[in-house]
Amino acid sequence: MKKLLSTLCLAFALAAAGPAAAQSPWPTQPVKIIVPWAAGGTVDMGGRLIGQKLADQTGQPFVVENKPGGSSTIGIGQLVKSPADGHTLIAFESSYAMLPALFSKLSFDHANDLATVGTLFQTPMVLVVPASSPFKTAAELIDYARKNPGKLNFGSGGIGSTPHLSAELMQKEAGITMTHIPYKGGGEALTALIGGNVDLLITAAPTAMTQTKGGRARALAVTGAKRSIAFPDTPTFVELGYPNYTVANWYGLAAPKGTPRDVVDRIYAQVQKALADPAVKERLAMQGAEPLDMDGDAFGRFVKQETQRWTEVSRVAGVKPE
Repeated sequence: MKKLLSTLCLAFALAAAGPAAAQSPWPTQPVKIIVPWAAGGTVDMGGRLIGQKLADQTGQPFVVENKPGGSSTIGIGQLVKSPADGHTLIAFESSYAMLPALFSKLSFDHANDLATVGTLFQTPMVLVVPASSPFKTAAELIDYARKNPGKLNFGSGGIGSTPHLSAELMQKEAGITMTHIPYKGGGEALTALIGGNVDLLITAAPTAMTQTKGGRARALAVTGAKRSIAFPDTPTFVELGYPNYTVANWYGLAAPKGTPRDVVDRIYAQVQKALADPAVKERLAMQGAEPLDMDGDAFGRFVKQETQRWTEVSRVAGVKPE
């Protein structure tokens, strides 16, 4: 009987070890991280920062390749055509959830072609006005907008962009009406704000930090659920009485559909190790970035929820897909 029990135990142990022994090796070659935006932005910064740490941790190079264009669809299209072996990743952000509202047809299956690996971090959006603006608080601005429908205008980097839809959501929650002035990009919208050609702009925290610290703009409110580490003295919209108005730019990694689950899990574990590094934490904090920890499954569900949310905001705002 003892011999039989020993044999059974050994059999169970070998069965349990089988899947581990069959794990796909990763990484066995240099890893490409596609950034579907131009160099210099927050996505690019995050991709390069995490890529360098992953290279240090794994001993394989992680090379960032910028593929801007088509509101990130060019870079995403390249990813979904890549081998599903974990050696091609994409660093992407919250505008991904807005693509179905912007394009009537995409070259990829938005809901199913990405194997979400996990989140990296998030940054709140910030309501900013020119330094010369008469508005010292968000309450003053909203009160004026209520009494003067359509007189205030807000800029954005284009129809359907995160700043545009964030402002549309603000209008809905605050019960105000403003005039949208879209520009060809975030840089032009920012220039218009500083020059006093638009009354306000809702922009990402890193951009707002640069302008407010330089004395060219004033921050009135942040869109996070809690105060931002970059703007500790600036209230949230929740504090101002708008509990449903929270917006965050989230950033994460994904691989092509079909990437082995054990590879996805190992990439996620390496990313978490990188994000726990004190130097990485400090660099992210300098950009106004805050931790956001979701594994692949939770991140995938979150992306679907965000897509539903922004599709509805786009519908209410009258955004027509191209």
